[in-house]
Amino acid sequence: MKLTRLFLVALSVSLFVSCSNDDDNNDPKGVYDNGFFILNEGNSDGGSVSFVSDDLANFTADVYKTANATDFAGVYLQNIFFDGDKAYIIAGGSNVINVVNRYTFKLIAKVETGLANPRYGVVKDGKAYVTNANTYSYINPATGDTDDYIAVIDLATNKVESKIELGATANRILLENNKLYITDSSNDKVLVVNPATKTLETPVTIGYSGDSMEVEDGILYVLRAPYGNNRSEIVKVKLSDKSVTKITFPASLDRAGYLDIYNDKVYYTSNNSVYAITTNATAASTTAIATASLPAGGSIYGFAVNDDKIFIADGGDFGSNSKAYIYNLSGSLQKELTVGVGPNGFYFND
Repeated sequence: MKLTRLFLVALSVSLFVSCSNDDDNNDPKGVYDNGFFILNEGNSDGGSVSFVSDDLANFTADVYKTANATDFAGVYLQNIFFDGDKAYIIAGGSNVINVVNRYTFKLIAKVETGLANPRYGVVKDGKAYVTNANTYSYINPATGDTDDYIAVIDLATNKVESKIELGATANRILLENNKLYITDSSNDKVLVVNPATKTLETPVTIGYSGDSMEVEDGILYVLRAPYGNNRSEIVKVKLSDKSVTKITFPASLDRAGYLDIYNDKVYYTSNNSVYAITTNATAASTTAIATASLPAGGSIYGFAVNDDKIFIADGGDFGSNSKAYIYNLSGSLQKELTVGVGPNGFYFND
């Protein structure tokens, strides 16, 4: 009797451990799990996507071509956005969005109609909302600054089902609290769209040349870098009432480049350097925490902060492969990589 009880106890423990191990299974979902992608915009010959593992030990120069040897990703790759186990790669110059498995990068489908110079995308409730630059004013002066739109894509069919006309220029897009926020690079507004009604709401005036955006604790942070003698700024929009405050940069930080928020700090770039302030700061920092040693003529063209690292991409000459650099938060270089032509963004696949 005692042996039987001991056997049952041992069996129960074994089953518990086995089930617990199954529940905590952290096996990779594919060869490109636990790492990040570097999107290489490319040129008229096409773009590419590179992959780096989180430990920086493994690198694949062109995962799209590796996974889809006979397919062409497209011209001027602009953005990657995710939904579940899928990644959507926007090829702005080809008016195509490639749908792939985000862990294997095998092609699933393509969105090939209803797009005109697609730029950036977000996902909500089975729909993708993708900004389209449509025509440009230097080609079409009459309407080039006012004919941009959001393509609404049904992700079950990968078809554009409708458009939201913006009456403005459209660039980056962000989803927060069931509203879409879009930078209007040719005007002084952030556009606000209600995706449920597909209508424009009252925009937020921030000043010209708004670009990079992030949201933290109900505050929309927008980096703007106007030309001429106007100073760069971080504009803070309180989304609950759309009130605006600004952090104006000194002249030494003119033509600021990119912004990201990580662990309650706002990181931004100017020239080849990275700076940081707390989210509640009221003044800009002019003390660089990292400065990229880019080749002559190089400039920061892609930027992100994640996993206690700073990620910088050099745009290069758009005729040959360029470089990506990974620094720790103290500014020490951890890795330098040769990637594709015109690297413009980092996308984390954890």
